[in-house]
Amino acid sequence: MSFPPTLGDLKKSGYGSRSVKEELRANLIARIRAKQPLFEGIHGYEHTVVPALERAILAGHSINLLGLRGQAKTRMARSLVQLLDEWMPVIEGSEINDDPLAPISRFAKEQIAIHGDRTPIAWVHRDQRYTEKLATPDVTVADLIGDSDPIKAANLKLDYSDERVIHFGLIPRSHRGIFVINELPDLQPRIQVALFNILQEGDVQIRGFKLRLPLDIQFVFTANPEDYTNRGAIITPLKDRIQSQILTHYPPTIEMGMKITAQELRSPKEQATRVRVPDLIRVLVERIALEARESEFVDRKSGVSARLTISALESVISAAELRALKNGEERTVARIGDLQAVVPAITGKIELVYEGEQEGPEKVAHHLLSLAIRNVFSELFPDPVKARKQKARPDPYAGVIAYFDGSSCDLMSDATDKVHAKSLATIPGLMELVEERHAYLDAEERLLWAEFVLHGLAEHSRIGRSTLQEKVTFSDLFQAMLGAGGDDDMEEGDDGRS
Repeated sequence: MSFPPTLGDLKKSGYGSRSVKEELRANLIARIRAKQPLFEGIHGYEHTVVPALERAILAGHSINLLGLRGQAKTRMARSLVQLLDEWMPVIEGSEINDDPLAPISRFAKEQIAIHGDRTPIAWVHRDQRYTEKLATPDVTVADLIGDSDPIKAANLKLDYSDERVIHFGLIPRSHRGIFVINELPDLQPRIQVALFNILQEGDVQIRGFKLRLPLDIQFVFTANPEDYTNRGAIITPLKDRIQSQILTHYPPTIEMGMKITAQELRSPKEQATRVRVPDLIRVLVERIALEARESEFVDRKSGVSARLTISALESVISAAELRALKNGEERTVARIGDLQAVVPAITGKIELVYEGEQEGPEKVAHHLLSLAIRNVFSELFPDPVKARKQKARPDPYAGVIAYFDGSSCDLMSDATDKVHAKSLATIPGLMELVEERHAYLDAEERLLWAEFVLHGLAEHSRIGRSTLQEKVTFSDLFQAMLGAGGDDDMEEGDDGRS
């Protein structure tokens, strides 16, 4: 692409001005016709959020992305930049990206009046046409719109009534681009009022000056429904002026959640080669978030961010790597015991209701982990409770459970892979149970699933389990109840879904 350096050259090139919304619309249409996706790396919205966004762009609407935290609202807003033309001509030196063929600022008009077709042109890349502002209580009208600048007035020896003393705010500087306000309800109501005219009439007036700037901006807002009641609200007149409100949501399936988590994982390459993470671990991590979103101890209006599963999986991988490093092993496989490392990732990312606060964040985190193991186990193996009651068929867990009638098994958290495998091998019928139900597993995964069976049986109260800092002991249920150590399970009846 050639970049005409002057206004005259730009006119000769055949360049034609179009608004930012026309750009977005035209480039979206081109993508749709080329069968290209609107977003790269956004999953789970193909049939919900993405079509709604496409309709809003085709209609030329301002957009409010409304959803709980961790639903990729900001990421989608930033991705809209890719629908802009790659390069855009502006009057060189203009603070507000004046269109050479349709200038709106006094500076740009004076440049054209003085230089005519020799007016210098600069070219701006689309990445520079995106502006983002986090709404905080200290944001002022001057920050967003602009105000007179006494220093500029003094330096240029101008009267305060001269519009050349204006210091433009973020919105005028976003002319011919995309402007995003994150967490809109946190913006004070009197500041939200300042957005009325630009959204309705398409222009902005700066305090104390007669000029009105007809700005060309694609507005995108993000908001959390929780903010409507807890911290602030989008005032009704402003909400009325935002033409499309699009609801976001969490991944509809565990498989989709796994895909998102795998994409966003930020583990070092060295860690990825040292630690193997089987799909069972990934499923359990996603299930923790699912249980949290449905738990009576967690504030559902606050939501459970997808960042929980990302941080949780990174913690599990790091726990496995730490064990391998201490044992001098070059490679290891993540274990069920490593899932204890997710507790710090959970406690910092969930908002508890009163009942949850009474239990305490750590106890709630352990409870969510227990629920995840319990419910995933019921999906992958016969229900242990029903298996005990059925008389027509033999109990598939009878051999494993019989071993713990007088015996126990210690799984040390820092045991080497060989020691860990040897401990599981002492339990008769355990490996055979896994192979019978899931014959496709390789040797390493069979060990993981054997450990999973023990935890699953303990969650269904078929065997006992006591947890200490350095080990987990599986034994007879009665013996575990009498032991000094114990699980951090909730009292019976507390959200004990199966």
